[in-house]
Amino acid sequence: MKDFVYESPTKIIFGKDTELQVGREVAERGAKKVLLHYGGGSIKKIGLYDRVAKSLEEAGVSFVELGGVVPNPRLSLVYRGIELCRKESVDLVLAVGGGSAIDSAKAIAVGVPYEGDVWDFFDKGVVPEAGLPVGCILTISATGSETSTSSVITKEEGWLKHALRCERNRPAFAILNPELTTTLPAYQTAAGGTDIMAHLMERYFTNEPNVDLTDRLIEGTLQTVIKYLPIALKDPTDYDARAELMWASTVAHNGILDTGRIGDWASHRIEHEIGAIYDVAHGAGLAVVFPAWMKAVYSHDVARFVRFFHRVWGLEPDFWNPEKTVLDGIAVMENYFRSIGMPVTLEELGVPDDRLEEMAEKSNWNGPVGQFVPITTEKALEILKLCR
Repeated sequence: MKDFVYESPTKIIFGKDTELQVGREVAERGAKKVLLHYGGGSIKKIGLYDRVAKSLEEAGVSFVELGGVVPNPRLSLVYRGIELCRKESVDLVLAVGGGSAIDSAKAIAVGVPYEGDVWDFFDKGVVPEAGLPVGCILTISATGSETSTSSVITKEEGWLKHALRCERNRPAFAILNPELTTTLPAYQTAAGGTDIMAHLMERYFTNEPNVDLTDRLIEGTLQTVIKYLPIALKDPTDYDARAELMWASTVAHNGILDTGRIGDWASHRIEHEIGAIYDVAHGAGLAVVFPAWMKAVYSHDVARFVRFFHRVWGLEPDFWNPEKTVLDGIAVMENYFRSIGMPVTLEELGVPDDRLEEMAEKSNWNGPVGQFVPITTEKALEILKLCR
């Protein structure tokens, strides 16, 4: 196990009607004016916008708003948010929505005090030294951005999708009401659950020995998602299923499962290129990429893959042919993805295979990706071909 320092300053407010507390949470941090940042009209249709506005008003907090966040959030909207925050002297950025709204809010928050181009943080490795605080009200269980250090933004020029990871990105508070996820379309629920699973699997496949505790925590969280995702799809109003998925989303990506180990993240980097060009749902893209990545790299540590499919998916190991256990396990996982309405090939995802070389090259824009097995451009192309 590696040495580590773990700190998560995000205050989590979990449960029914917790969005009604947002005004108090903002006011307690001394904010007088916030940027209310969200996506389309769904938060207005379900009455969430009005409840948030009322809570802010009752707490004496004014707000300006910027909607229009889309999946794979755009840099152009981040620029608009930065300009609006500066013009209106905003004290805090409040994201209401899913991971895209939260990621966009994080980018706006670090961009406001920065004199250069906010894209420097995502493309040039510049580390933000300051930023506005961010709060969020989560409406989909998926990315874990509500407590993570990550923000992923797409630059329309060249369709580049890059990530900024730094401690300053962690929100000051996260309001998690599972009821807010009950009106999601089934596809978004399934894609969100797949994203959670991918975050867990990225961490599970490590070269670090003697990390049994976090192995077991990851395995247990994965089994929770595998169990409750079909339940939520069958009955979208099942509060307990929604609550399990929402908490799993947070636990999967708040850093506690990184402790003592180094995860991989090659599958995410490859999928980012698919999402940047074709604007697919992130979780759906990961359902395609992850099995292909497994097929390409499992020989690096067959024993870990056998353990994974035995402990998480319940396969009995074939001690005489462990590779068969792995391949059978990948097939079981692919069948699970299909059972919840996820694609497992590029064709099913609606993505043509005529730009695989471009995506492979872009995945290596900053050198080989992945810590479990370094993935070069050539290896990324092999994985993308396995996605067909």
